Amino acid sequence: MTVADHPTDTRHLVDPELAPALDAFPPFVFDEETLPLIRAGMSQPAQGAVDPAESYADVARQERHVPGAPGDPEVRVLCYEKVGRSSPAAALLWIHGGGFVLGTADADDLTCRQLASETGAVVVSVDYRLAPETPAPGPLNDCYAALAWAYGAAPELGLDPTRFLVGGASAGGGLAACLSLLARDRGDIPISLQVLIYPMLDDRTASTVQPHPYAGEFIWKPSDNRFGWAALLGGQPGGDDVSPYVAAARVPTTADLPATFISVGSLDLFAEEDIAYATRLIREGVLVELHVYPGAYHGFNMVPFARLTQAYVRDYLDAINRHLDQRQEA
Repeated sequence: MTVADHPTDTRHLVDPELAPALDAFPPFVFDEETLPLIRAGMSQPAQGAVDPAESYADVARQERHVPGAPGDPEVRVLCYEKVGRSSPAAALLWIHGGGFVLGTADADDLTCRQLASETGAVVVSVDYRLAPETPAPGPLNDCYAALAWAYGAAPELGLDPTRFLVGGASAGGGLAACLSLLARDRGDIPISLQVLIYPMLDDRTASTVQPHPYAGEFIWKPSDNRFGWAALLGGQPGGDDVSPYVAAARVPTTADLPATFISVGSLDLFAEEDIAYATRLIREGVLVELHVYPGAYHGFNMVPFARLTQAYVRDYLDAINRHLDQRQEA
């Protein structure tokens, strides 16, 4: 099957407050040669970036190294907690994005500080190993190891074992969805809410399934998606033997999964797969909150002062706080 990478010009559909950022965002071409250069470029601090520690002075950060899965190395995690927090507190395992091939826990420092400050949860951010150097199931193993460590150490860390959440954006959202599946199927760690921000759920998108013509022109394109999934799978995406613990959309049933928050932009390559996953969850009795932001492309929240970004932040923080309040009152 041939999948068109840019079937339709969608610039006129982009929210006006989000459009200027597209001109400043460098176009990437992913392959084995360019990946190290892209990683190096993204590791440089943005010019004029706000210091997250100054923005959220009420949050303390600590780096830890926790046991990995059997035979795997230790996992680096960054732990964020609000100064003077109540105990026991909720726990949120946060997983950064980057198409499975980019990113670090440090890159989500501002997000994690905000989460800890505005929800009161202890946030554990996982610095999982990246593909293609570490293909599946390595990244998920790292995330599960971090979750198991936090859950096992709940009394020591002052965490409430009945209020454990997982979340992430893009590839991190995909790993969070897989983590919820694995925890459900193993039955050893109860997750009460999964927070999936434009999650990367289905390896078939842009490989064997044609996305809708208004999706994926910007930031994360069909060719990028094929590269990311191929790196994680160690082979071409879209085959018949892909595990749901790698691509959550492959799971036979979503029944008994935790309550779910999903948000995505209408122009995002992942829009249809995210809406489809939310629909499956709803049909199988899972509480779901779904937001689709009009005129928003993948990663649109890089424009912090846009009204759509402010709505997106308000929506997911409100969903987390409502959930935590309800769990505490139950």
